[in-house]
Amino acid sequence: MKKDEPPLDFPDTLEGFEYAFNEKGQLRHIKTGEPFVFNYREDLHRWNQKRYEALGEIITKYVYELLEKDCNLKKVTIPVDATESEPKSFIFMSEDALTNPQKLMVLIHGSGVVRAGQWARRLIINEDLDSGTQIPFIKRAVNEGYGVIVLNPNENYIEVEKPKTHVQSTSDSTDEPAEKRERKDKVSKETKKRRDFYEKYRNPQREKEMVQLYIRENGSPEEHAVYVWDHFIAQSVAENVFFVAHSYGGLAFVELNCCNWVSSSEPLDTSVESMLPDCPRVSAVRNVSYPGEHVSPRLVCCPSSFCSFSRVRKRDQTLVLAPMRRAVAPVS
Repeated sequence: MKKDEPPLDFPDTLEGFEYAFNEKGQLRHIKTGEPFVFNYREDLHRWNQKRYEALGEIITKYVYELLEKDCNLKKVTIPVDATESEPKSFIFMSEDALTNPQKLMVLIHGSGVVRAGQWARRLIINEDLDSGTQIPFIKRAVNEGYGVIVLNPNENYIEVEKPKTHVQSTSDSTDEPAEKRERKDKVSKETKKRRDFYEKYRNPQREKEMVQLYIRENGSPEEHAVYVWDHFIAQSVAENVFFVAHSYGGLAFVELNCCNWVSSSEPLDTSVESMLPDCPRVSAVRNVSYPGEHVSPRLVCCPSSFCSFSRVRKRDQTLVLAPMRRAVAPVS
């Protein structure tokens, strides 16, 4: 940890970072046209990571805007009966989500930093919006007459700064001799001084201590899925409901009939053998990979999945899709 670390003070807009999405949905530097560079400052991994996280928060808000402006979804606050002062979350819905008599599509992402409308932040930053967001699914669903609900299972709490507590010395209220009290106070001050020095060396920029205030009935991805089911999906009049779930998001729906598109070198929709007794698996044709990344930059199973939706409608079933994840349904 370096003591000369630059301030953790980052822009709050894409323009401030000097980045923008081009016509292909790729994030590029406004002046150089180059992709995003993680190692902006050499040998300062912590600072670079904080910069990346700050950019990620901006992109999250940018995707929210796209859901409303480009996909014509409305932002709905939850809990539905929340008071003005309590923590709140939200989901996105099409205008006909609850009134479409034919079909409803529900999208739910995986765990981590992703929020509503995203599959993977890394893909949004390093590839493009079509690769890392749910927008291609949403637009096609709307064009084909589906109602749409986009869940937000990782928005479980809000953070507020932890109140500072002042510990009042109790030495004056004891009957200890003055010399003993002075000695104890001196030891206490020296201990605090050493602790503060160590903390400053370990963490040169002491960040604010935050407290998490959990959102009622939405304090975990599982709670969120149940809440949205009870208050929205179950209220829908749609004859057929389809779930598109990625990674951990598939956990909430593994009891339903499902099809799991998994990474494979086989042609699209080829049956893939599984050692687990879960959903039938077929190939999604993984074409690009990143270390530690389990999402393909091209959701190549998208056209195939919509064909499956059509087939399932004829059989009057409910279908859960779990694209681009090894052993998603159930999640291993």
